[in-house]
Amino acid sequence: MSRYRPPSPPKSAYITQEGAQALLAELKYLWKDKRPAVTETVREAAAQGDRSENAEYIYGKKQLREIDSRVRYLEKRLDICTVVDRFPIDQTRVFFGAWVTLEDENGEVRQYRIVGPDELDHHHAYISIDSPVARALMKKQEGDEVIIHLASGEKTYVIDVIEYRQMPAP
Repeated sequence: MSRYRPPSPPKSAYITQEGAQALLAELKYLWKDKRPAVTETVREAAAQGDRSENAEYIYGKKQLREIDSRVRYLEKRLDICTVVDRFPIDQTRVFFGAWVTLEDENGEVRQYRIVGPDELDHHHAYISIDSPVARALMKKQEGDEVIIHLASGEKTYVIDVIEYRQMPAP
């Protein structure tokens, strides 16, 4: 048995204006604030002498590698992402950036916003454009029934409201 795992499918290269600003803010924080502070800690730990048994030095170097890795990822991702900064002409259909309110058979209401895969941790109601739910919702209109295939089985939702609005500034 081999350990080979096929590569994951590529992520969509779309991002909202708010998501791009959040990633840029994270990049700036890592590069301008966190990395210099950790570098200073590593420098002080290295000045203490024996580095092979210096836990502060070892941990600091590990932190620097993680920060550098995240900075490289953010820079590459921001280069390839397309910022979607305007709403679609046809706002009666579900497209990228839409807020969609769904109601299931039991009357339970859920609201989601379709965003890029890099913005999922910025808000609890965000779903990735690559997710099965978002793919099922794309190009649908208010009143349409949507069947979503879940691990527990199929679930039917009705689209109540489609909105395009900006998120308030934090």
